[in-house]
Amino acid sequence: QVQLVESGGGSVQPGGSLRLSCVASGSIFSINSMDWYRQARGNERELVAQLIAGGSTNYADSVKGRFTISGDNAKNTMYLQMNSLKPEDTAVYYCHYFTATVGARHIWGQGTQVTVSS
Repeated sequence: QVQLVESGGGSVQPGGSLRLSCVASGSIFSINSMDWYRQARGNERELVAQLIAGGSTNYADSVKGRFTISGDNAKNTMYLQMNSLKPEDTAVYYCHYFTATVGARHIWGQGTQVTVSS
């Protein structure tokens, strides 16, 4: 089965930047979308950025203009470039695949911590 592994999290000051990576291993017949979610401490998980199979993207209003989602098919990797980070961006970030595979519609990474503070 497919596994997703995130990396690139860490601590940064407000206004700084980070790039998260999500590497996929295994085989998936079809991917409908590749997504980044985040979950702040004590809050519910929210969708941050989405890359749809046709190439279009969607962003949460709170990150639009600051975050960019992208993918590299040759490396089986997707990225989240985060610029102009704010304290309210502090959360655990998860990569996610929405697939067409019965019994494995949703594939989640383990999460990576992003902390933005002065």
